[in-house]
Amino acid sequence: MELIVFDLDGTLLNESSELSAYTVETLNLLREQGIAHTVATGRTMLSARRVIGDHGFELPHIYSNGVTMWDPRNNALKVDNQLDNKEVTYTVECALKHGLAPFINTVLLDNLTHYHAIFHGNLAHSIERDLLDNFFCKADVEILPLAALTPEYHVTNISMIGETQAIQRVHQEIGLADSLMAYSGYTMEGKAFSWIDIHHKKANKGSAVDYLKTQLGASNVICFGDSDNDLSMFALSDECYAPANANDRIKSAASAVIGHHHEEGVARFLRERFSL
Repeated sequence: MELIVFDLDGTLLNESSELSAYTVETLNLLREQGIAHTVATGRTMLSARRVIGDHGFELPHIYSNGVTMWDPRNNALKVDNQLDNKEVTYTVECALKHGLAPFINTVLLDNLTHYHAIFHGNLAHSIERDLLDNFFCKADVEILPLAALTPEYHVTNISMIGETQAIQRVHQEIGLADSLMAYSGYTMEGKAFSWIDIHHKKANKGSAVDYLKTQLGASNVICFGDSDNDLSMFALSDECYAPANANDRIKSAASAVIGHHHEEGVARFLRERFSL
């Protein structure tokens, strides 16, 4: 059995952060041919489901860089390596010290049901307000103040958005914590603003893909990705491919470099690779 695993942003999604019609058609062809495939993304479950919708990813999905795995077949959510109280406190203090509002992504589990909530600090900048109003408030999630966070919630990751210098300072301080991992980048508004996402260091796409490989009995794993958070799954894959827009570390680790994500490079490669 072959298992294909896709990163989303910069890989399977186009420049508008969408699945193009050609890519959707290609995914449908994979499904018709019985070729197993799923997603492994740094996005949270709520964020990712907004872009992949009901496009037929029937196997478990990997979210938040491996912290959560959701099985659409039975609505089961598996959470590993969530942040503990000490790690949450340290991260929140870093954010507040540098004038940023932390957005704490959480899930509350109850058998096969799961309830999502985002707890946030005081919003000091318009870009934080825009994130809350134009993204979080449109998701199927409850928005609550930071003070309302209680221990029964599993903290999957903490994100922030703001001026690049402030984000860089937070990134440096997160790097001093042995148990934390952070990824950051510029926002669509330009290099003056950046985002950062923080989760437990033990959580990574590679360990989640390895777990899924074992569960499914896959003999050949094929991964696609463009950024540092894809390196862990590249390391365990039998084949790994980087789009032309990927960073140099990913390209060096890849079996081959394929077409740019703006040009539906992954879908075009799949058509040829599997004679779709």
